[in-house]
Amino acid sequence: MGAAYDYVIVGAGAAGCVLAARLSEDPGVSVCLIEAGGSNRHPFVTMPRGVARLMKMPAHVYFYLTDPEPRTAMLPDYWVRGKGLGGSTSVNGMVWVKGQPGDYAALAAQAGEHWGWASFARAYDAIERHELGAAPGRGDKGPLRVSISPERNALTAAMLSAGASMGWPVKADVNEPGDGVGIGYMPRSIWRGRRQSAAVAFLRAAMKRPNLTVLTGAVTDRVLFDGKRAVGVEVLRDGARQAIGAAREVLLCAGAIASPAILERSGVGDPARLASLDIPLVHAQPAVGEGTSEHRCMRMQWRLTRPLSFNPRYRGWRLIASVLRYYLRRDGPMSGSSMEMRAAFKSRPDVALADIQVQLGLYSWDLTKPTSAVERLHGISAIAYGMAPTSQGSIHITSRDPGRQPAITANYYATEADRRIILSCARQMREWAARPPLARLIASETTPGPAAQSDAQLLESIDRLGVAGLHTVGSCRMGMDAASVVDPDLKVRGVEALRVIDASVFPVIPAGNTQAPVIALGWLAAERITAQARVN
Repeated sequence: MGAAYDYVIVGAGAAGCVLAARLSEDPGVSVCLIEAGGSNRHPFVTMPRGVARLMKMPAHVYFYLTDPEPRTAMLPDYWVRGKGLGGSTSVNGMVWVKGQPGDYAALAAQAGEHWGWASFARAYDAIERHELGAAPGRGDKGPLRVSISPERNALTAAMLSAGASMGWPVKADVNEPGDGVGIGYMPRSIWRGRRQSAAVAFLRAAMKRPNLTVLTGAVTDRVLFDGKRAVGVEVLRDGARQAIGAAREVLLCAGAIASPAILERSGVGDPARLASLDIPLVHAQPAVGEGTSEHRCMRMQWRLTRPLSFNPRYRGWRLIASVLRYYLRRDGPMSGSSMEMRAAFKSRPDVALADIQVQLGLYSWDLTKPTSAVERLHGISAIAYGMAPTSQGSIHITSRDPGRQPAITANYYATEADRRIILSCARQMREWAARPPLARLIASETTPGPAAQSDAQLLESIDRLGVAGLHTVGSCRMGMDAASVVDPDLKVRGVEALRVIDASVFPVIPAGNTQAPVIALGWLAAERITAQARVN
C-alpha cells in the first residue's frame, strides 16, 4: 500500500470538490482527492460560451456512447462528462436549477427525512452567493457565485408575456420555492463573465492547505478491500499502478457513469456479471448499475420575423468580435450560459408540481449539420423534457480495463407516463408560441415543424433530433430498502468504510438538472461524515 490518508476521494467533480474542501477544514484530517483529468486551466473553461468547443475536446470530456435504440433512431446517443478539476461543472451549461420542496420530499420518502427540503435549503443558503440576495432557500454569503442572465430585449419581453398568458408566473428567481410553475431568466453559475465551477468555488482555496493532496492524471481502477472493509484505491498514473490507502473511508464521487463501473471492477455488483469478467466477488449487489435514469430532450425551434436573436453573434466575423470583447471586457455574447431563460409547467392540471422543464435559447441551431453551428436566419430554440422520467436503463462494465467504455442502455420513453408528459410539453409550447405578443415575432415553427402533428410524429422528432440531457442518476441508488446500493448515510451496503456521493445515488433526477443538487449533496454529506467521525 502506498501513502495513506484519512479520506480518499475519487473524482474532483461537483461533490468531490465540495467534500475535499469541507473535510480538509480540519487540520487534523488528511485528504487525498484523485482526478483522472488535468487542472482544467484552458481558457475555454473560464469563458462560459467556450462550452461549445470544450464539448469536442477529449482532453476535457469523456464521450460515452449509449447502445442504439428506437428513441435514438437506432443510433448511439452521446453522454458527455467533464474530465479534470471541477468535473462536469467545468464543461456544463452552467444552469443553476435547484428544485422545489416537493422534489426533495419525494427523495426523503425513499432515502430518509434528513434528505428533505429543510436540509437542502440550508445547504443552498450556505453554498450560494446569489446576485438576488438572501431569501428562503437562497444564500448570499457562500463560496459559489450565482447570477441571473442579463439579456433583455423585445424578444425576451414577449417570451415572458406569452408565458404569463399561459398561466406561468413571471419570476425574478425561477428557483423560488412553491409548485415550480413559472418563467423567467436563467440563474447561472457565472460571475462577472467567468464560470464558477466547483473547482473555482470550493477547491481552489482549499488546495493551499497542507493536509489536502490533489492528484491529477490518475485513473481509479478499483477500490481495495481487506475482507469487507475498503482500505484504499488502486490508480493508474504515469503508466504505473499505484495503491493509495484510506485509514477512515473511501468516498466515490466519480459520477453516475464511472462510480458503478468502479464498484463492479472492485467486486461489488451482480455475481454472475462479475464472474463472467473474472472479477473476484467482494459483495453481491445486483442493483449496481441498474435503475439509471436520463433525459432525452425534445428540440423545438422557431423562425423569427425580426432580427432579435443572437444568431449573428455566433457566426463569422461577429463571433471573432464576440470572443475579443469577452477577453477585453469579460462580457457580451461569450459570457452567458447555455440557455438564457427557463419555463416550468405542469403536464396536467391535477399534478402537484411542475413536471416539465423548458430551457429557452435566444438562438437556433442549424440541425441540418452535424456541427454546433447556429442558423444564418434569426430564430429561437427550446430544450424540453419531463423533469423526472420513470423509464429506467442500466450502466455496466464489459471489461476489467478501466479504459473501456461501459455498456449503457438508456431506455428512453419506455413508459407511457414519460411519453404522455413530453407530448403535453410539445403542445403547450406550441400554444405558448401562438400567444401574443410573441406570436407577432414568430414566422414559423421549424422544429419539429408543422408536419409533425400526431403523437407518433412528435415522438419521431425526438428519435431523430433529440439530445441527452446529461443529468444521469440512479446507478448507485440510495434508499432505506435493503435492495438499494447505498443506505441513507450514503454507505455502500454490505461493505465498510465506502460511500458513494454523486448523482448516481439519486433515485430520480432532482430539479430537472443535477449541478446544484449534487453540490448540495456533497455539502450535506461532508456534515454527516464529520459528525459520524466525531462519534466514532
